[in-house]
Amino acid sequence: MTYSLNEIEAHAKKAARGGGYDWGVAEEAGKAVRWLASHGLPGAEALAAHLSLPAHDGPPQTLEGDWSSATGTLCPLTAGITLNDCADRLTTAHGQTMKNVTQPLLVVPFAAWAALHIKAPLIVVWDSVRLTTNGYDLHVEGAEHDLSTLQTDALECFVAKGDHALAAPALRGNISPDVWAELNTFAQRTYAPATEASRLLGAGAGVTDND
Repeated sequence: MTYSLNEIEAHAKKAARGGGYDWGVAEEAGKAVRWLASHGLPGAEALAAHLSLPAHDGPPQTLEGDWSSATGTLCPLTAGITLNDCADRLTTAHGQTMKNVTQPLLVVPFAAWAALHIKAPLIVVWDSVRLTTNGYDLHVEGAEHDLSTLQTDALECFVAKGDHALAAPALRGNISPDVWAELNTFAQRTYAPATEASRLLGAGAGVTDND
């Protein structure tokens, strides 16, 4: 089904919060899924798969050298947020490498925003996948496999050299009903269960009805 980007962002944000992230990270997750959906990429699928893991992956344990996690696998959301915060590091010749990233597709929007900060296009590479972005537009190569199911030993992000033909984003995104419903199972956890007191204070006639 097709959804507005606002709908996608709000739904993904609630799902990330229901999946255990604080509201700050959840907000970033919503924006990331929105960005991916605008480029026809399975960001919602990647987020749903990530939230379904038994436990969250860890953040980068140090900013020196290659990034890795003390838990063994690196969280794409916290790593992505860190990448954006440390965008100036990407202006070096070697860029930044991340080790054992789950759902690496979720890192790409943060690289896009980092590209805006440093005013230079960036390339994100893992396995056979290569994505180039100037922050708004995107070019994808080597994505024959389902991007939402990949985990990679090494993800690299570095400044692009030369010109690249980039595709502009769309205004709506397509998400399958099954994936939307899967995200909804996490989003439902953000709602407080109804009580008798909340029913009395909520909309409606409460315990009296004058009709």
